[in-house]
Amino acid sequence: MKHISSIASGVALGTAGVLMMSTLTGCEQKQQEAQNKFLVIEQQPNGKYKVVEEMPTEGPSRAIIREHDADGRVTERFMNEEEMKKLAQQEYQKVENGTSETLQDNSGSAGMGLAGTILAVAAGSLLGNMIGNALMNNKNFSRNSSSVNRSAYSRSAAGKAARSSSSSRKSFFGGSSRSSSYSKSSGGFFGG
Repeated sequence: MKHISSIASGVALGTAGVLMMSTLTGCEQKQQEAQNKFLVIEQQPNGKYKVVEEMPTEGPSRAIIREHDADGRVTERFMNEEEMKKLAQQEYQKVENGTSETLQDNSGSAGMGLAGTILAVAAGSLLGNMIGNALMNNKNFSRNSSSVNRSAYSRSAAGKAARSSSSSRKSFFGGSSRSSSYSKSSGGFFGG
């Protein structure tokens, strides 16, 4: 009987630990979403824009905009957080009116206008998490957002999100259990 109660205590402790870790992980991911960004946005041959570099930054959000002049030369200009917020807010007004290109089917695959691109990539950090999360719940916006962002950082963050939601579960002491259609193996109490 004494062994049963100690096993039950261990299970309860393990469950509490798993709940605590998932709560802490969830908080960490939400902080990442609102993190300010440094972007390099490049104009495409069709005149639309795509993000080619994205990095989290401690300072204010900012961007370098690469555009083609009349002679076809690439020029770069700097955009500060205030300018980015202004464009994002203008595009968000179009979202509320239903006229934004960020909500149209497949508009992001060829790029979007500069304001739409900025809103699609940095809505949470520029306009707040509530607006960013609300926009990402729209399927067309979410699809367009991911298609205008070609940066390695975006692909890495998406890969981490996919890996963190995999079907593998870790036990309290480091073992894992995985099930497939052919066999089932599970780790022991101490990770074996």
